[in-house]
Amino acid sequence: MRNQEIADIFYQIADLLEIKDELPFKVRAYRRAAQRIETLDGDIEEIYRDGRLREIPGIGEALAKKIGEIIETGKLQYLERLKKEIPEGIVRLMGIPGLGPKKTAVLYKKLGI
Repeated sequence: MRNQEIADIFYQIADLLEIKDELPFKVRAYRRAAQRIETLDGDIEEIYRDGRLREIPGIGEALAKKIGEIIETGKLQYLERLKKEIPEGIVRLMGIPGLGPKKTAVLYKKLGI
C-alpha cells in the first residue's frame, strides 16, 4: 500500500465526517494525518513494520491502528461503516469539481438531495 493510497483513505474519512457534521477536531485530525502521510520521506509500510508509526507527528494510537488495518487487509472497516451511513449519491456528489464536503453537506441537509 502506497503512502498516497492511505492518505486518500484518510481524506475520504475526513470528508465523510464533515458531511456528518462530526466534531471539527476529528475532521482536522484525519486531514492532518493524510497530509503527513503523503509528504513522508519514507514508505509508510516500512515505518509500520518497524513499529514507528507513532513517531509521525499527528499519528496517535487510534490512527496507527487504522493504518495497520489498511496495510494488513487493504481496507478499513471504519471507512466502510461511514460510507454505509451516508447515501451513495452524496458520496458521488463530492466527485464533482467544486463540490467539496461542505457544499455537499448543505445540499444533503437543506435540499434533501
